[in-house]
Amino acid sequence: MSAIAGIVHTEGQEALWEDSWRLYASLGHIPADTTGVWKGNEAFLSCHAQWITPESVHEKIPLYDEASGLSITADAILDNREQLADQLQISRRELAELADSELILRAYQRWQTDVTSKLLGDFAFAIWDDRKRTLFAARDITGMRSLYYRHDGQRFAFCTLMNPLLSLEGVSKELSESWLSEFLAIPAMHGAADIQLTAYRGVRQLPPAHTLLFRDGKVELNQYHRWDEVEPLRLKSDGEYVEAFRDVFAQAVSTRLRTHRQVAAALSGGLDSGAVVGFASGTLRSQGKKLNAYSYVPVSDFKDYTPKTLLADERPFIRSTVNHVGNISENYLDFEGRSPFSEVDTWLEMMEMPYKFFENSFWIRGFYEKASEQDAGVLLTGARGNFTISWGPALEYYASLMRSGRWVRLFKEMKQYSERTGMKFSRIARITAQKAYPERFQSSRSGGIPHATNQLIHPEFAQKTGVLDRLGSLVVLQGGAQADALKVRAEKFNNLAIASKNGAMATKCSLRYRAWERDPTSDARVIQFCLSVPIEQYVNQGTDRSLIRRATSPELPDNVRLNQRVRGVQPADWLHRMIPDWGAFTSEIRALCSDSRVAGILNTDRIYAALQNIPQPRPELASHPDLRLMMHSLIVYRYIRQF
Repeated sequence: MSAIAGIVHTEGQEALWEDSWRLYASLGHIPADTTGVWKGNEAFLSCHAQWITPESVHEKIPLYDEASGLSITADAILDNREQLADQLQISRRELAELADSELILRAYQRWQTDVTSKLLGDFAFAIWDDRKRTLFAARDITGMRSLYYRHDGQRFAFCTLMNPLLSLEGVSKELSESWLSEFLAIPAMHGAADIQLTAYRGVRQLPPAHTLLFRDGKVELNQYHRWDEVEPLRLKSDGEYVEAFRDVFAQAVSTRLRTHRQVAAALSGGLDSGAVVGFASGTLRSQGKKLNAYSYVPVSDFKDYTPKTLLADERPFIRSTVNHVGNISENYLDFEGRSPFSEVDTWLEMMEMPYKFFENSFWIRGFYEKASEQDAGVLLTGARGNFTISWGPALEYYASLMRSGRWVRLFKEMKQYSERTGMKFSRIARITAQKAYPERFQSSRSGGIPHATNQLIHPEFAQKTGVLDRLGSLVVLQGGAQADALKVRAEKFNNLAIASKNGAMATKCSLRYRAWERDPTSDARVIQFCLSVPIEQYVNQGTDRSLIRRATSPELPDNVRLNQRVRGVQPADWLHRMIPDWGAFTSEIRALCSDSRVAGILNTDRIYAALQNIPQPRPELASHPDLRLMMHSLIVYRYIRQF
């Protein structure tokens, strides 16, 4: 794992050297096991490296190959090393000493710009060809590692982080109004629909699944992968689907355990993280290692207000998993004294931009801190499992059966689902009908798209930037009919803005705490497999998420694996944690509403109305849209004050 940077400069050696030093020095705050630089006549590459894999300990990076005139700097962990070695005729003995960066360089020497189709894993890298005077860069399919760049005429610079690119000669730190307008207008968790935009004017990002070629003063981008037209997988029996799932998922988990340090994992009481932990524990046992599991729990004085179908404290299910799986060191972490409010400045510094995942901010960072304390090189998660391994939206599937007139199967499935979940058959039927024919149930209150005055973005700023016209149908505001589950799932994987948001968070947390986030549920092989499986394997006999429930019978206890009656909710206590700081929070919101720096950008009338709507905080209001509006506005306010 590395923070990489580089520059191609054709305006003379002195200018190249001055900018190179600025780039290198601006990464000095990154904790590094070693640093390295390479400088040619027109190009400079650097790396602040953190040793995660056994091979990285002796890695020379940046690496220059004199025979080919190629230099590489890379932030990469490859998951198909053996396959690449076979294709490149590298012996297992040599492979054992070969760092991932050198393996990428050898692959590039053979396949040139087609190399990305051969690589599996989390990576961002750049290769300078001294003879052709070209720079080639690439980012992995799911965007787990970030890469930003700036192009000023004959000067091209790139970096893992954004702020170093603002330290270059002649560059000023300016807010990107296009990015900010999209961030404010889009209610979803990601920042901007334009996958190249960043929060800073003049700084772009290389999108996931893209390559970049810089030559003759021009930048060329190319998307090398999409999740379109995945060929359906047709197997003979349910058992064969289970066996195929276990094979691909076990491989994804196993390859993500490659570290000479400790291994940690985020563990809830659900299926995704439970499956990751279940598959990882046995492999680690054979290596003589124990898995450190981190589980968020509410603070001790929190009273659970959630309905009986939700569970704020998942410890009973977590303990069942831990006892069943074994070889796990439990860590129940409540992070007392922390809240989304107390985390804002740290996250703004770390992310280099505003963010929307404030409810989870304190425990996400807390997990990384704990991983750092325990010298974990890898932090396993199951973050994308809801759309891969544990996908299976029963009610949406039943809506499709209703629309297609498959009544016998529909009634049988709904009856079985009612028995398994305890939900009344009449309620299941009503919800299914609403999903199947939303236009018939749409009321005047929910129809259409609310006017921009109801949202965080100021109407004048929206009009000035043209953001609503620019985004069009992408702006799906609260209150509309529910989207089709199949379309939502496809959008999740092809929406590179979502991948960029996830990758930025993973990269920046990983660098700060020297623990690489690795998600087997986001493995390209797992995604490919899960998209190829027919929906009947995911919803069957009244069981949602059917495939993973059947496939994890050795790894998970039945009370977790077959649970369809309650689900965990994280973190239900976020507002409860903020009550001691409520006065400071509301005071800052009032200051925001009268601050000229955000007037005409944030919809201060709407924000003030939200404040008036909630005079006193009650924990059960945690999901209230006015509270989310105020928290988002505060985060943006503190960010804008930096300019």
